[in-house]
Amino acid sequence: MYAERASRLTGAVVWTNSPTGTGTGPVLPDGCMDLLWSEGRLLVAGPDTRPYVPEGQARSWAGVRFFPGTAPALLGVPAHELRDLRVELADLWPADRVRRLSDRIAAAPAPATALEDIALDRAAEAGDPDPVLRRLVACLDAGRAVSATATELGLGERRLHRLCLTAFGYGPKTLARILRLQRALALARSGTPYAETAVRAGYADQPHLAREVRELAGMPLRELLAGRG
Repeated sequence: MYAERASRLTGAVVWTNSPTGTGTGPVLPDGCMDLLWSEGRLLVAGPDTRPYVPEGQARSWAGVRFFPGTAPALLGVPAHELRDLRVELADLWPADRVRRLSDRIAAAPAPATALEDIALDRAAEAGDPDPVLRRLVACLDAGRAVSATATELGLGERRLHRLCLTAFGYGPKTLARILRLQRALALARSGTPYAETAVRAGYADQPHLAREVRELAGMPLRELLAGRG
């Protein structure tokens, strides 16, 4: 069973997922990165550009999903180095530090809360995130073109591309496609007809929506809504 709540860290989400015996569906691209805990291991989920299908036997997870673009400053690694990857936190941070954090989580009554506390501690060390990143996400999520977004932020398109690679793991056009996908999924899951979903989410038409969902999510929209994704 999956459950989530708003985090005390601004813009982040704390979540848990336990096996239900029905299998685990793919994790879809969402513009975010996560700090993960499972069976004594601390990991980082990098930004996805395609559906991620967990391997092996189903197991319990706890995670903190950071607001898009904010995780690299907390983790100390550019997002593009972790694109489409799941890596051990010990590959990014000193092993003794990760060992202490793992012991802290293992001893906590609620691993998800302990994981959130670690994220809060790291955020306090790193300082406030770059406000440009939140404005960038807001512009693209509103359906603005990349060129218009660059102009609004006072950035050249090349500089915007470099910023996106570091913060999100891919360029602004890919980020815009992923944010649009998430808008479409939210609309479709609320019962909005597919044709209306396509228009409101910013697609040219329903076939355009269908192509993008299949490419980014790995299956037709109908299958996603049926619970496979």
